[in-house]
Amino acid sequence: MKQTSLILTFLVIFSFCSNQTPESDTALPAVIEQPLVLGAERFDTYLPLIADRSVALAVNHSSMLGDTHLVDTLLNLGINIRKVFAPEHGFRGAQEAGETVESGIDPHTSLPIVSLYGSNKKPTEEQLADIDVVIFDIQDVGARFFTYISTMHYLMEACAEHNKTMIVFDRPNPNGDYVDGPILEEEHQSFIGMHPIPIVHGLTVAELALMINQEGWLSGGLKCKLETIPMENYHHDLRYEPPVKPSPNLPNYQSIRLYPSLCFFERTPISLGRGTQFPFQVYGNPEFDQSLFSFTPTGIPGMDNNPKHKDKTCYGWDLREIEAPPLTLSYLLDAYQLYQDKESFFMNGFNLRSGYSGLIDQIKQGLTEEEIRETWKPELEKYKNLRKKYLLYPESAP
Repeated sequence: MKQTSLILTFLVIFSFCSNQTPESDTALPAVIEQPLVLGAERFDTYLPLIADRSVALAVNHSSMLGDTHLVDTLLNLGINIRKVFAPEHGFRGAQEAGETVESGIDPHTSLPIVSLYGSNKKPTEEQLADIDVVIFDIQDVGARFFTYISTMHYLMEACAEHNKTMIVFDRPNPNGDYVDGPILEEEHQSFIGMHPIPIVHGLTVAELALMINQEGWLSGGLKCKLETIPMENYHHDLRYEPPVKPSPNLPNYQSIRLYPSLCFFERTPISLGRGTQFPFQVYGNPEFDQSLFSFTPTGIPGMDNNPKHKDKTCYGWDLREIEAPPLTLSYLLDAYQLYQDKESFFMNGFNLRSGYSGLIDQIKQGLTEEEIRETWKPELEKYKNLRKKYLLYPESAP
């Protein structure tokens, strides 16, 4: 009861403060830009849903409310947080891409940290036994192969299997202003692509969660007891630069916007700048023309200790100052044409990135980007129509 009283007191104060108006409105401008309100900031909406309940948080270093982490905010409000589920890169975002995240105890809060990026990617019945509600609040970047949405899928599935409630706090999609790329084929489903969606899906995490749930994409067509906490004053055309880098190798807005196009290089001999301070903003190879822009990948703890072409000078292109385009195949096509040993260009796992089998053959046959895009078009148009059912926000500013 003491916890409920604390929350109710907070809600009264929050409501009073938010409804205050200036003594005189004569100083107000004719048009007021409404500030973006994150799902996690809408306390009046979600605190009643978690009062006096046992809560687990699926969060990481990006789960910030201003300068305060969501975990600290909710603990200060008396919420009964039992544990934290950690995705790729860990609770504090310190692990490199692909590095196993270990379970343990958080030294700052003394909360148990349960890894969902290792041998266990889905919470077990035992791990959910003392939980009523799981809250997901992680910054996504809107690309199919970004694994935070795969973690969200498995959390939803576990909640459905064990009769728990899942609440998704929504955050902006910095690539949410467009939809593009081939639809994932079922045979290429993996942890870096779990759903029949394009590379750039154009959804926030709450919109995607609704789609996953309603389209029957959880195992056996299960339905999760899902609640979403939408943002206020958001639209899909809003330029949003995350204040905290979403993952160690996406350090800024430019890298996030180039990520969908450059991630193809992960399974090729081309470096995309891992091992530099500007990953996903350059690309090159030691064999390319030495008159081109040069960079040398090195081991960088917390980003990539063993990057492709470590300690070798790569020659290629610097994209840091360009206006980052929407998804493009031009970088991939140009690199393929320049690379001498074409038989070794596409490595195992490339199809998991592209999501469909045809791209390698299309590139080898010399098809242009426009010709390749035509083969995506029918399925992509179907997806765009499906997406409309799940939009929580307008496409552009009202």
